[in-house]
Amino acid sequence: MPPRAAAVAGSWYPGRKDALEREVLGYLRSADAPAVTGGLVALISPHAGLRYSGQVAAFGYSLLGDAQRDATVVLVGPSHRVPFDGCAVYATGAWQTPLGEAPVDEAFAQALLDADARIFDEPRVHRDEHSLEMQLPFLQLRVPGLRIVPVLMGSQSRAEVDRLAARLTLALGRHPALLVASSDLSHYHPAAEANALDAQVVGDVERFDPDGLMDRLERERGHACGGGPMVAVMKAARAMNASRAQVLRYADSGDAGEGDKSRVVGYLSAALLAA
Repeated sequence: MPPRAAAVAGSWYPGRKDALEREVLGYLRSADAPAVTGGLVALISPHAGLRYSGQVAAFGYSLLGDAQRDATVVLVGPSHRVPFDGCAVYATGAWQTPLGEAPVDEAFAQALLDADARIFDEPRVHRDEHSLEMQLPFLQLRVPGLRIVPVLMGSQSRAEVDRLAARLTLALGRHPALLVASSDLSHYHPAAEANALDAQVVGDVERFDPDGLMDRLERERGHACGGGPMVAVMKAARAMNASRAQVLRYADSGDAGEGDKSRVVGYLSAALLAA
């Protein structure tokens, strides 16, 4: 099948290769991430327009090094535009950005699809979605041998989260990969209110408490548009020997340039690490 065309190039991020590369490399150079120890199993990364969340995302992607030069990256994010139940995998072909094509790891994708009809191959729901695409410019510049497995979650119910975490764990046993959960946090509150709300979710991540985070989201005491992906990736990472989480950066959209602090979106970058 033809490559999935970039849906938000030229709007959410620059549409020209030179401009995109310059902006992303600038964020990476400016990311003074804290020192981390242990093996990197997964990242939590935001997915807003590059000018708003790119600097936060760079704190996570700056950790990628020689160990990830030839890696499969499983991208798990929420579906903003198409409602559905279950998990939609983009199982064959490649994704395109101005930086080139990122091929799908079809063997890993098939391992996710095997024996569970609620995790299915459906490229159409990916066509206009931005949550996974916003991760690609960083990955394409940091992982020369990049292969991807794009997964969108629909309802993000507890059952859906647990099902995906279990399938990810099984697939990772045969096909090593880095996991990335794509999520923004609270939306359109005044900054002080947003930061207080987000601190609860950030705390659950920092404690490496996926069940506590799931409970919070179900009780609507915290907000993350990709909360289901965050919990699923945390659970799968723990099954793959991640033992702790490290928050790398939190900020809100009002921190970008002369941003508006009256209505902000929260962004988190975190690493899940094995001893």
